[in-house]
Amino acid sequence: MAREHLGGYRLRLTFADGLVGDVDLTDRCANPRGPMFEPLRDVEFFARVAMDRELGTVVWPNGADLAPEALHEQALSLA
Repeated sequence: MAREHLGGYRLRLTFADGLVGDVDLTDRCANPRGPMFEPLRDVEFFARVAMDRELGTVVWPNGADLAPEALHEQALSLA
């Protein structure tokens, strides 16, 4: 999976199966549930998203990550 920050809480992701899709994580990040996602409210922190090749998903410096299957599903639904 590869990633590109599109601004706000939006990412463009490229998945191992070749799907390229945009995901909007506003619902998850603007009103986070739990302390791990609290820092993601700050869009500048959110923009520090990176890839963890071992996990195969996006991660943030505080250790927050999202299930790649859920990201793939959202990207498919918006395609």
